[in-house]
Amino acid sequence: MQFYYGNQMPLRVLDEAEFWKHQEEEHTVVIRELVKGLEEQYVTGLQKWEAEFAKAHQRVVRYIETVNRSNGQVSQALYQDVLQLVTFCLKQSEEFTDYCRMLTEKSEPIKTNQTAKVVMHHIIVESEYFIGVAQTILYNK
Repeated sequence: MQFYYGNQMPLRVLDEAEFWKHQEEEHTVVIRELVKGLEEQYVTGLQKWEAEFAKAHQRVVRYIETVNRSNGQVSQALYQDVLQLVTFCLKQSEEFTDYCRMLTEKSEPIKTNQTAKVVMHHIIVESEYFIGVAQTILYNK
């Protein structure tokens, strides 16, 4: 997390969400490119995840722009909207880690490829990092 924001929590948390939603979007591509012969239903599922992460990323960017334009005067309504967006992003990441765990267990090309298993574990750990950051911010508000 970048701490140059000081007490500007909405920008701090939005900065994290912006970075991690983009990372997760890219991770869907990494999995599809790395795992040769990945079952079609999982390719399709990862493409759907990619689109959902792109939409979430764009929502976060819009909120960053809104908070920046507020000149440090974040209304209570905007603050609550930011917290709701972060909650959405956190749940999305939790669902994605569950999906990645399922892929690791059920996809034959992943189960039989040690590199793919390591990459899947790394992707899960990275999403869990964001989950931890988001939980810390949400529960310390």
